[in-house]
Amino acid sequence: MKTAVSIPDAIFEAADLLAGRLGISRSELYARSLAKALSEEGEDSITQRLDALYVSEPSGLDPVLKAAQRRRLQSTEW
Repeated sequence: MKTAVSIPDAIFEAADLLAGRLGISRSELYARSLAKALSEEGEDSITQRLDALYVSEPSGLDPVLKAAQRRRLQSTEW
């Protein structure tokens, strides 16, 4: 699909040079870059990064904070 976008001159020039070095068209470079950004920022990617983080980091509440929350909830009328 053809589309028109506005990008800063410096980024355009850098992209043009990179496309030349890679031997691909600017359109191909932009398509690859967008595909990479979409795959890195997709919901699955975010979930995978969080899962990886919590494998090595504790995710439980601090016992003092947990007790304070419990006291507060018990004194709150629902």
